Amino acid sequence: MKYVIKTQECGYLFKNGILKKILFAGKYRILSMSGWELKITEMTGKVDTKGLPTELLMEQPDFVSRVVRVQIPDDCIGFHLVNGVYKQVIMEGEALYWNVFEKNEIRLVNVTGTEMTEAQVPAMYRHLIPSRLYKRLSVGEGETGLLYIDGRFEKQLSSGTYFYWIYAHEVSMKLYSLKVQQLEISGQEILTSDKVGVRLNILCSYRITRPLELVQKTDNVANLLYTRIQLLAREYIGGFRLDELLAQKEEIGRFLMKQIQGVQEEYCVEILNTGIKDIILPGEIRDIMNTVLVAEKKAQANVIMRREEVASTRSLLNTAKLMEENKVLYRLKELEYLERICDRVGSISLNGAGSVLEQLAALALPKG
Repeated sequence: MKYVIKTQECGYLFKNGILKKILFAGKYRILSMSGWELKITEMTGKVDTKGLPTELLMEQPDFVSRVVRVQIPDDCIGFHLVNGVYKQVIMEGEALYWNVFEKNEIRLVNVTGTEMTEAQVPAMYRHLIPSRLYKRLSVGEGETGLLYIDGRFEKQLSSGTYFYWIYAHEVSMKLYSLKVQQLEISGQEILTSDKVGVRLNILCSYRITRPLELVQKTDNVANLLYTRIQLLAREYIGGFRLDELLAQKEEIGRFLMKQIQGVQEEYCVEILNTGIKDIILPGEIRDIMNTVLVAEKKAQANVIMRREEVASTRSLLNTAKLMEENKVLYRLKELEYLERICDRVGSISLNGAGSVLEQLAALALPKG
């Protein structure tokens, strides 16, 4: 029987089921009746052994020179590269590829280490690795991460993206924000010294400065600050009367800030600002204060009105004195009034005798 083996192919030649030779491109005549058999396979990609043990094929020098064979240890993975380009990850067992028409390469990477470096695996090919073998850690701008390997602190991470092997290690990270954070202590009910119950909303702005020390002291610094400010407010503000509390709101805020700054080193933070945001009064107190405010505003309005009336009367008096002393000014005032009257009246008949104002007054008087 005639066989043609193409350039990209090879053939396994058997005699009575026993491999005798590997044939390459060419024309062959095989006498199948004499127990000869030829199995043809392509020499690209993964080797198709046609059911033959690899060790048996490796006894053929022509086969060995045309393949790449790599054993993948348990603590490694193999990156399969074709012509220098990453194609896939081989997890275990044996890698056997033809190395004739394309260059196949297997690079072993140990996964029992900790950090996955760029030299080990370029970042653009890390998606090929099964996610169960590594952990991706991200630290944003204005944040820091505390890296722990097998429960022990390893190092502090700045902003960026990191990859760590978790095949043989337990990897975790605690993330802390180094940005300014705002804590609101709201709805604090406090009884003033004059027995008035008020509710306060207090704001505190802070920033974490030493996260590594902080993690050894507490898991939640916000709770510590909340409790501290709450106790300080109750102790200090409770000694004020209501009117003092309303009048000294800013001073009380500065006192609270100074007191809480005294523990910022202990809490590994920097206190930037603390103050009273709102003072919420009981309903009946609000009504009373509104009534007082309305009364005060009315009194102020009355005072202003009286001042305006006095000023107006004084102005009229001064004008009358000037007109009495100055006849020309008096005549000008007459003309001013005449102009106003003429604007409102269609026609007026006057004779030459007497004062203009006297004649106008006579016109205005009802006839008896």
